Amino acid sequence: MNALSVKLPNELFARLANEARRRNIDRSTLVREILERTLVESPETDPPSCADLAGDLVGSVASGRSNLATDSELLEQAALADHVRGTSDGSS
Repeated sequence: MNALSVKLPNELFARLANEARRRNIDRSTLVREILERTLVESPETDPPSCADLAGDLVGSVASGRSNLATDSELLEQAALADHVRGTSDGSS
């Protein structure tokens, strides 16, 4: 088995020591258990999406219109604008 030295902030060291004492195991055993659970047993997760990263910003800017997603006339206008934008000569 390999050895590893790790420097921990005082508060984290105290929490580790308290948990090891509570479980009646030594600190190195607790650290191994935590690493195993985190690195081996936990399924790998995908990196966060742009929406996840900007989640606190979504909806933070008001457009002044509360019905943009539900007004069928506005939706039709947006679809038409997208179609026109997608044509090469700008005509519909």
